[in-house]
Amino acid sequence: MKIFEAIRQDHEKQRLLMKVLMETSGDSPSRSTFFKELKAELAKHAIAEERHFYVPLMASDNTIEPSRHAIAEHHEIDELVEKLEQTAMSSSAWLLHMKTLQERVLHHLSEEEHEFFQQAGKVLSAEQKDQLATAYKNEMLSHHG
Repeated sequence: MKIFEAIRQDHEKQRLLMKVLMETSGDSPSRSTFFKELKAELAKHAIAEERHFYVPLMASDNTIEPSRHAIAEHHEIDELVEKLEQTAMSSSAWLLHMKTLQERVLHHLSEEEHEFFQQAGKVLSAEQKDQLATAYKNEMLSHHG
């Protein structure tokens, strides 16, 4: 498996969790459970992705800027997650913040998959793509949310 497939699998998980969260209501137990899960997924994915995808790509002039941009987006996403944590789940504001988070994350995922993966594909060797996938997946497994 290549690093791109490994990351894309986790992106799918995030898309699904956000979709489900948008359909929850008030301070229902499911909203709380799915939010905890999404928060854990986003956090460990950002760490693993930065370590085993962006850091190696910072070594190449062609992918320094997109890497920095993506890391900046991870920070924006963190801030939105924090805002959600500070908002009562029963309030209507919660769903609005959740919608903003969903839009930011979807934008980030699609930018990565449609633009950044192509650029990274030219920079990484076939061997690196395999090695990074293994390292990335191990990192994901070592974080228990």
